[in-house]
Amino acid sequence: MKSIIKQSKSVEDAIKDALLELKAKEEDVEIEVIEEASKGLFGLIGAKEAKVRVTLVNDIVQKSDDFLSKLFSSMDIEATNNIRREDDILFIDIEDVNPRDKGIVIGKRGNTLDAIQYLLSLHINKGNSDYIKILLDIEGYREKRKQTLISLANRMADKAKESSRPIKLEPMNPYERRIIHASLQNYEGITTYSEGKEPYRRIVIQSKNR
Repeated sequence: MKSIIKQSKSVEDAIKDALLELKAKEEDVEIEVIEEASKGLFGLIGAKEAKVRVTLVNDIVQKSDDFLSKLFSSMDIEATNNIRREDDILFIDIEDVNPRDKGIVIGKRGNTLDAIQYLLSLHINKGNSDYIKILLDIEGYREKRKQTLISLANRMADKAKESSRPIKLEPMNPYERRIIHASLQNYEGITTYSEGKEPYRRIVIQSKNR
């Protein structure tokens, strides 16, 4: 377990500095007050800062890395988990994966990647009072998929406008549908809406002049 010692003018400030360095919340750590602050003689001579030892007992980053490493090991996949935490968001990029295994992890239209993200979220947030959002990617796949969807949306919008006929896209998950809707929000003469039930819900692109 990671442990650091911090000194400051008060116990509270020392704890705050430690939590900032550990990128953790108070419920994720154990705190030991090594020394209380003292003002000293006349408030100056012999004054001492407070000293605390803060130990990370609920390391979200390590917990995520262990979960993914065990999962990929059971799938006979070699990979590196690049993980960073920013406030209540965990950004994870799976790296150093051979092309065959990369396709397995992604799955059809990212379905397997989404499933792994969901399972990891359940694992990390179990018993936590504050929700940690998990954003899982593999070698920039999600950004590439986003650009592919934006390109598709614009091509189909052109087609719908030219033909004055509604264009139905393949079923997509809510995240991908939001990308399509957002990319065509300001497309002149075009409207979009979703139809059907999950997991077969799809977007319809339609000309307003129809």
